[in-house]
Amino acid sequence: MSSPNALRWNGRPGHYEVYYLTLTDAVTGTGFWIRYTLLAPDDGAPSCALWFLAMDPAQGVTARKATFPIAQLTSADDPFRFQVGSGTLTDGTADGELEDATWSLRWSPGRRYEHVRPALRPLATTVLCLPHGDVGVDGQIRYAGRTVDLAGARGAQAHLWGSKHASSWAWARCGDFRTPNAELAADTFVDGVSVRVKRFGIALGPFTPVVGRIDDDDFASTSGRRVLTNRSSFAPDRWRFEALGDGRKLIVDVEADRRLLAGVTYHDPDGQPAYCYNTEAATMRLGVYERADDRSEWRPAATLEGQGRAHFEYGQHEPLPGLELHLR
Repeated sequence: MSSPNALRWNGRPGHYEVYYLTLTDAVTGTGFWIRYTLLAPDDGAPSCALWFLAMDPAQGVTARKATFPIAQLTSADDPFRFQVGSGTLTDGTADGELEDATWSLRWSPGRRYEHVRPALRPLATTVLCLPHGDVGVDGQIRYAGRTVDLAGARGAQAHLWGSKHASSWAWARCGDFRTPNAELAADTFVDGVSVRVKRFGIALGPFTPVVGRIDDDDFASTSGRRVLTNRSSFAPDRWRFEALGDGRKLIVDVEADRRLLAGVTYHDPDGQPAYCYNTEAATMRLGVYERADDRSEWRPAATLEGQGRAHFEYGQHEPLPGLELHLR
C-alpha cells in the first residue's frame, strides 16, 4: 500500500476503521478531536460517521456526531483521500462540516510511526499507526458560535483498524513540551497506548507500546519484549507508564481534568458497546533517562511538561458512574 492511511476494509463484516486528527491550540488551550470512521458489523449494514469534539478549559466539552449509510463513504489510496459525508481527509488536509461545526485544516506531512509491528499484527484485534506522528496544524475551526484560528497547533493524524476494542485501555500523546525554564522542547513528542484484553476468558496485560521522538531522535518501544514488560498503571483520569528503547527510558505521568473528559460510545462489530473518555487538554510530565550501555545506570537527561497540551483517552466496556456520556 502506498500510504499508511490506505483503507484496510475489504468490504466484509466484522471490521471497524478510524482516522482521527488530534490537536491543541496553544493560544486558547482548546483541544480538538476529529474522527472519520466506518463500522462493518457482524450483522447488519455497514455505516460511516463523522465526529467533532472540542475541549475548552473555559467552556467545557462540545460534541457532535453524524452517522451515514456506507454509500456516503469514498476512499482512494494514491494519493490518499477519505471522505465521509461532508468530511474529507488527505495526507495533509482535513475539512468538514457537522451541525454548527466547520473545520479547514492543513499540515506538512510528518514522519510515520507504528505502535504494532507487522509480526505482532496477527495477535492484535486493533492496530494503531501514526501516518503523521507529530505535525503543526494551521487553519480555522468554527463551532458553537466560536472561531479558533490555528497557527502551528501541535497534533497528529492517526489511523487504526480492527475487529474488537480491548477490555480496557489508555492512550496519550503530547507534542508541546516545555522545559523547567519554559523553553519549547523542539522536535519532541510521545504517543503510547496500554491495553488489557481477554483471551479464552483470561485477562491479559497491560500491553504497552510507545513511540515518539526525543530532540529529533526517533524513539520506539514496540518489540514484543518491550510491549510485555513496559510498566503501566491507568485509571479514568490518569496514567503512569515507563518505556524502554533505543538507549533511553521514558517515565511518563498523565493527568486529565475530569470536567474536560468527553464521554463517547463506540460499537464493536459484534454489537458490544465500549465507552471512551477523551480529552485533548490533559497534562503530561515526561522524564527522559539515558545510559551509555546495558550495564550503566540510568541518568536523568531531561524533565519536560505539556501543561494542558496533552491528549488522553480511557476506555472500557462499561460506562463510568459520574462521568457524562456526550455521545451515546
